[in-house]
Amino acid sequence: MSEQRRGLALGVAAYLLWGAFPLYWPLLEPAGAVELLAHRVVWSVLTTALLVLLLRRRAALAALLRSPRTRVLLVVAAVTISVNWATFIYGVNSGHVVETSLGYFINPLVTVLMGVLVLSERLRPLQWVALGLGGAAVAVLTWDYGRPPVIALTLALSFAVYGLAKKAAGAGAVESLAVETAIVAPVALAYLAWLGSTGRAQVGSDGAGHLLLVATSGVVTAVPLLCFGAAATRIPMVTLGLLQYLAPVLQFALGVLVFGEEMPPGRWAGFALVWLALSLFTLEALRHRRRQLVLAASASPAV
Repeated sequence: MSEQRRGLALGVAAYLLWGAFPLYWPLLEPAGAVELLAHRVVWSVLTTALLVLLLRRRAALAALLRSPRTRVLLVVAAVTISVNWATFIYGVNSGHVVETSLGYFINPLVTVLMGVLVLSERLRPLQWVALGLGGAAVAVLTWDYGRPPVIALTLALSFAVYGLAKKAAGAGAVESLAVETAIVAPVALAYLAWLGSTGRAQVGSDGAGHLLLVATSGVVTAVPLLCFGAAATRIPMVTLGLLQYLAPVLQFALGVLVFGEEMPPGRWAGFALVWLALSLFTLEALRHRRRQLVLAASASPAV
């Protein structure tokens, strides 16, 4: 198998695993979202620390910790990914799987909007159209739900900020996640200790099997991340960008077909606007990429 085909397979695996997360978190009930988040942080610290040792990334980890700017950025990343994880777990375990999928559908649009607001990036006309359709979709879904889609907006915004912080930090996936989870681990451990001391802990209440299942959350967090990192070095970013839609598509299908969540006409209309916005956004990105390649080829000196 060629490196590019291997990269494609790894990318598909990463996004399918992320898309299947709604099947995993309900298995950990009756523990609540915050308790599960605390356990996910703790077990992720242990898993990523082991990976840093096995993959010989100690030098890269030390380099991250030497830079004050990078440390600040990773603190921001740690807080935002914690918010993202907690919101996702709550959304899935409270019967809002479709709304969680919406968050990851609109994430590319929110990321582009943040680029405009934070980095003063300029958008091309079709990108503005896509953003306008995304805004209209949120308005339609707000009317349909009778409230703003808070879970979706929180997921999209937190992941966009997380991505922005990670991009600015320029850190590797494994070592940066090790730092991020280590930053919030003391809070997670303190919360778990408080739950245990007050008799409110739910994890392990159904026996050792339940505790062992919760312990797998570190591996569940790390494996798709490793697949994604391996894919990113083997396939073009355009391909990787297209693959990102696999996760919310699978989450949406699980919400409707497996968990039986309602999809009234207004909700279908809102999602249709989102999908139209993403289609235009993706088409414009592909066309722009093709133009850039043509310009680069025409500017190259003849051999």
